[in-house]
Amino acid sequence: MATLSAPTAQGIKSSQRQRGHSAMDFKSATTGVAAKSMRNELNKMVAEVKEPNHKRYKVNVPFILMNSFNTDEDTQRIIQKYANHNIQILTFNQSRHPRINKDSLLPVPRSATSDKSQWYPPGHGDIFDALSNSGLLDKLIAAGKEYIFVSNVDNLGADVDLRILDHLVSSQTEFLMELTDKTKADVKGGTIIDYNGTVRLLEIAQVPKEHVEDFKSIRKFKYFNTNSVYISLPAIKRIMESEEGFELDIIVNNKTADDGTNVIQLETAVGAAIKHFNNAHGVNVPRSRFLPVKSTSDLLLITSDLYSLEHGKLVMNPNRLFNQTPVVKLGDTFKKIGQFQKRFGSIPNILELDHLTVSGDVSFGKNITLRGTVIIVANEGNKIDLPDGSILENKLVSGNVSIIDH
Repeated sequence: MATLSAPTAQGIKSSQRQRGHSAMDFKSATTGVAAKSMRNELNKMVAEVKEPNHKRYKVNVPFILMNSFNTDEDTQRIIQKYANHNIQILTFNQSRHPRINKDSLLPVPRSATSDKSQWYPPGHGDIFDALSNSGLLDKLIAAGKEYIFVSNVDNLGADVDLRILDHLVSSQTEFLMELTDKTKADVKGGTIIDYNGTVRLLEIAQVPKEHVEDFKSIRKFKYFNTNSVYISLPAIKRIMESEEGFELDIIVNNKTADDGTNVIQLETAVGAAIKHFNNAHGVNVPRSRFLPVKSTSDLLLITSDLYSLEHGKLVMNPNRLFNQTPVVKLGDTFKKIGQFQKRFGSIPNILELDHLTVSGDVSFGKNITLRGTVIIVANEGNKIDLPDGSILENKLVSGNVSIIDH
């Protein structure tokens, strides 16, 4: 990167009026000092600018979205906004499978054109077939791509960590799974186990009922799968072309259709493919790399003062005394986005919050601060309105409360 240099006075003619040497020397000296100081300060600021990785390493890293038949149209509308940005966005669709009637064990749809509510996307384990069938796998390999980083779209803590990628390459690993420490909020999360000398993913749906509590134990299973994985593209190609292919453990998901019919969905998980790859293993990562947003309780966390957005990634506020995020449980009255937005005048300050439980008809004013453990319960028929500027620290609020500022 070029550096700034001081201006010179070459080619400039002096005026008819001659100044004394002392005045000219003083002006030249002060101008030179000022220019040098300016140059040093500007160079210092330039040196502090951090370039994005794709610019620093001069590589094109495409951003790829796997859609289902339910999300494809919406996704296409959204990515049009980024048509003029310096980013390559690719999309492909996963398969659609027919729901199965639980009583008859026959497909619910009677034809390929049946209503889409009778079909379902068969889980993220379908990524291997979808990559291959769409032709994208061959295109990526032909473009010189060797690895793919896969994560859930709702995990806002997931991004490519170059240290993990370096370990992947140096250890000649074909499949690497990110695991993080299990907490009481993650007792149902899948984990990897040693099964007859091979690495396997174990999901709670695969655990017999009599052993479910053992599976949930934080002492027995300390880590769980974040579903962020690094995979070798040539290895995917090799396995797809083998006779065995991707034989993945089936997860039986019982559902109830909108019309009340009990149905079965047979799904697979991307992590279950770990058994097919050479030297596959897991790596323990910080909790900050697992930040899923699946509910309005999660939404409250990531929209609060607890996080800030830096270079496209959510970063926890350094003023937070504990690395763990607060436990937030919002009741059914906050379940939908519209309800959530209506009940918060502004998102509370939760930098010092440990636990929040809210139930019933509760509304928050603006600039509210929550600290420690806060439980707010409005029983049926009651209503709680928290006024602007309220500070609740280790408080239990219940009954019928409506505070008006005077």
